[in-house]
Amino acid sequence: MSAEQRKPARVLITGIAGSGGSYLAEHIVRHHPDVEVHGIARWHSTSAARNLSAVAQSAQVHEADLTDFGSVFAVLRDVRPDAIFHLAAHANVRASFSTPQAVLHNNVMGTSNLLEAVRLAGLDPIIQICSTSEVYGQVDPRDVPIREETPLQPVSPYAVSKVAQDLLGWSYFVSYKMRIIRTRMFAYLNPRRTDLFATSFARQVAWIERGLQGEVVHGNLDSVRTLIDVRDAMRAYWDAVLHCSYGEAYNIGGTTVMTVGELLQRLVAMSDVPIPTRCDPGLMRPADVTLQIPCVEKFARETGWAPQYSFDESLRDLLSYWRREAGRVALHAAHPCGHH
Repeated sequence: MSAEQRKPARVLITGIAGSGGSYLAEHIVRHHPDVEVHGIARWHSTSAARNLSAVAQSAQVHEADLTDFGSVFAVLRDVRPDAIFHLAAHANVRASFSTPQAVLHNNVMGTSNLLEAVRLAGLDPIIQICSTSEVYGQVDPRDVPIREETPLQPVSPYAVSKVAQDLLGWSYFVSYKMRIIRTRMFAYLNPRRTDLFATSFARQVAWIERGLQGEVVHGNLDSVRTLIDVRDAMRAYWDAVLHCSYGEAYNIGGTTVMTVGELLQRLVAMSDVPIPTRCDPGLMRPADVTLQIPCVEKFARETGWAPQYSFDESLRDLLSYWRREAGRVALHAAHPCGHH
């Protein structure tokens, strides 16, 4: 089936109000205006209005919780999507050590409910399951760059939950011939996701510039990452649905390699004020994954995808986003009652 024949007329994004899902919705609305965009967001989502402001008129958001089977089934029965982008997850690695059962229950049962609901509703959408490089765990340097066949050795409860999502996708493909594609995304720069190290650093630099904070606090700076722009990452998900083989897993990531510390230095250098930094032991994880460099040949070969945003452009956009936020916070601090 050609990409044109596979192009969905109606899509459903789980976690549409999240930091990735909202950018994916924006990508589809902007570049494929003929596609009907639906999304699932939890009724208590705190980020929905803000993250979806650019697509509020174009995307239809349905209230449901993936851990509540009935609500998921009802949405699927009503929407009947041609493609599902499954992005919803508790995605904070460090927090998963504090609340492991909440993360496991949400991510594993949510995925199980979604796949069962698709099956029982008698639908046959293409399903992209958003997995992560964290599933590989601490990789032997001899296995870098990491290929899709590299053993899965997750070291955090979050990573274990993503392995389960990944393998549920595989089992439903094998057992029920469901059209499932698994993507394993490596690190990306995303202004809307505050628990990512790059976003946290950019926010803190912007806060210091406005006098809202005194120093940047950080955890492990030695971890090596490749980084791409969230907009390139979400375009990759769309390309996966059009081109990738069902049942397969694909690494997606960038070619810019650096340590977390080098990224922090780059952000500090972009500021005109002195930026003091300090290591906070509380930000260290019980186990860290320090070498995450993907081989993306398989994905590039099947989709023709390549990053469009340069690392510098991405970093500038990230800092600009948080400078605007810092400006808002500083203005509010100066005029708490709203009288400017």
